[in-house]
Amino acid sequence: MNATIFRSAIHIAAISGIYLSVAMLIPAFIDIYYGHRDWEIFLLSAFMTGGLSLATAAATRAGPPPFNKRMGFLVVNMLWISGCFIGAIPLWLSSMKLTFAQALFESVSAISTTGSTVIVGLDNAPPGILMWRSLLHWLGGVGILALGLFIMPYLRVGGMSFFKLESSDTADKPFARIASYTRAFLAIYVAITIICAVTYAALGMSRFDAVNHAMSTVATGGLSTHDASFGYYKSLPLLWAGTFFMTLSSLPFSVLILFVVRQRLDAWRDPQIRVFLGYLVLFSVAASIYLRLQNGVNFHEALAHSFFTVSSIISTTGFASDDYTRWGHFIVALAFVATFLGGCSGSTAGGLKAYRLIILFNSIRTGLYRLIYPDGIHAVRYGSMTVDADLQRNVFLFFITYVAISAIGAILLGLMGYDVLTAVSAAATSLSNVGPGVTPEIGPAGSFTVFHDAALYVLSFLMLLGRLEILTVLVILTPLFWKS
Repeated sequence: MNATIFRSAIHIAAISGIYLSVAMLIPAFIDIYYGHRDWEIFLLSAFMTGGLSLATAAATRAGPPPFNKRMGFLVVNMLWISGCFIGAIPLWLSSMKLTFAQALFESVSAISTTGSTVIVGLDNAPPGILMWRSLLHWLGGVGILALGLFIMPYLRVGGMSFFKLESSDTADKPFARIASYTRAFLAIYVAITIICAVTYAALGMSRFDAVNHAMSTVATGGLSTHDASFGYYKSLPLLWAGTFFMTLSSLPFSVLILFVVRQRLDAWRDPQIRVFLGYLVLFSVAASIYLRLQNGVNFHEALAHSFFTVSSIISTTGFASDDYTRWGHFIVALAFVATFLGGCSGSTAGGLKAYRLIILFNSIRTGLYRLIYPDGIHAVRYGSMTVDADLQRNVFLFFITYVAISAIGAILLGLMGYDVLTAVSAAATSLSNVGPGVTPEIGPAGSFTVFHDAALYVLSFLMLLGRLEILTVLVILTPLFWKS
């Protein structure tokens, strides 16, 4: 490993740490406003992490090395790992009395926009802590979109290339307009957050709750200010509003950006949008019919709860309107399958993602055609584009690794004494960045307080793996990566 690359990666992570330390002043002011003494903790954490980050940035300052894939992998991992540890510090030192493992789990859950929590009693929790969790969600969402739109396609480990949608425009180089795309991306992200917060407030949330839930919704995170999540409000209009914004945030931001920057209506033809909306509607309608016929729920109410719950799971947000583990075995099975699906590439959603499911399905179909007509030419297609062999291989590699790591995580939790369903569900929901599991203990009405510190470290690692598309983390664990 080139020492210059390692030094530059540390420098970039330190700069990010400075920004995070400045962000800690927001929950500090919130606590001051509401009269809670945890403002001292946030102020202390801000000065401590800010000072250390500033000193590290100054010590590692040097001319930028040429950006290559090795540096890209290293920077991505250092940014997220350092961010998770910095985010955990005020949680650990706060009046919540969390162990470091719990604080780190909460921080990783927030930054990775997973939404699992070890905190019980959110209704009476310090307002600064609630704001800090939501803020980590929102900032994590920004980082996820930046990775998915600009970095992951370059590293060839995740995401359909942001610039594939520009393939018909050869008048200029797409990278020449990177600044305009970045401004559009940030403007859209902020605008959706503001509109979401205003909508929530208009439908009955307090301003504090509306801002927190809006940041969590747009980041498809799922951390709430109440133990009952959206069920606290008992409002069907709020459920429909949440469904809309969770679904919107699961769509490719590349499409939104191209629409805003270049008024490209054809960008909406991205096949993954149709597939994502298709299985979301299919699962929601199936759940609605089951609730109506099996449990006798009013159909309008069944529709609202089903669409909200399914969109929350498939978008990997993790909000809850009710304890769906008590709706029936069919709903639990549906929720477990939905845990793996995920939203679209280039969004804040996690999971396998719709574009990979399309490529997997088409690869299998093409393979079957070749068995029948071995001399024919059968290309794997994604919409109108032909999927090259490298991308097919990466998708299959991701899928196999995804299944293997889910199994390993479940086995590790089983070795620690947890029952099979809890272990499997916790591993799957952590790797998919969904949040709640499908058992009563860790479901929408439960929390992850049932896990001891060692298990929380395992789950934190799984959340980070899932958020960084698995291969991005595993590649730096190979000896070959560190060889010059």
